[in-house]
Amino acid sequence: MRRKVIAGNWKMHNDLKQSEVLINSLKNLLKDKSINCDVIVCPPFTSLTEASKLISGSIIKLGAQNMHFEDKGAFTGEISSSMLKSTGCEFVILGHSERRTIFKENDIIINAKIKKAIEYGLKPILCIGETLEQREKEVTKDIVKQQVEIGLEGISAEQMKNIIIAYEPVWAIGTGKTATPEQAQEVHQFIRSLIETKYSKSVSESLVIQYGGSVKPENANELLSQKDIDGALVGGACLNADSFYGIIKES
Repeated sequence: MRRKVIAGNWKMHNDLKQSEVLINSLKNLLKDKSINCDVIVCPPFTSLTEASKLISGSIIKLGAQNMHFEDKGAFTGEISSSMLKSTGCEFVILGHSERRTIFKENDIIINAKIKKAIEYGLKPILCIGETLEQREKEVTKDIVKQQVEIGLEGISAEQMKNIIIAYEPVWAIGTGKTATPEQAQEVHQFIRSLIETKYSKSVSESLVIQYGGSVKPENANELLSQKDIDGALVGGACLNADSFYGIIKES
């Protein structure tokens, strides 16, 4: 049975002091509790080293929000996979819709990042999902298929053991709108079928597929109880320890 994974994407929030307060609050809530999922926090780059120290000895794991696909070089403002590893990162979010839409990253770039992350022992969380316009045109599955196929081009079945896919309908991210459990399950099931076709049934059945898009304690149980939804990639609700813990409890 797949173990659920709850990850918090802090985005561009929290300086060092605020990061310390949030992590310590979350640690206190998780202390001595029986938790049935993996918990990941993904702070800004500036907080990664401090976060790594703070979560030491706890069940919380560390992830980053992005990285470059080159080892090093003249890429002002970028960060490499080796830099992330040196801070204690285990995971890295790649292909988030904000990277795709605001920073114009395409599937080929995201694929290069995934390969580089794996090369350095980082576990990618590959984000995929359609816009509202694409959903209304009823091309959701076409978009998802393209993002999966190009994003995972050249990735072996063995490497898939260290990859998480996060389905995040763009129209539900930060909008307060959430895909219905049925809508989310339909796409998750479709993603799993794509992975089975590309690799094998065993690979598809072991793959963790998270849902992301305005996940809150109030809707977490209904979403996480779906057969093919294996956790959540949480945005706004992870910036408050109580609400993030509320989602973790529902897993």
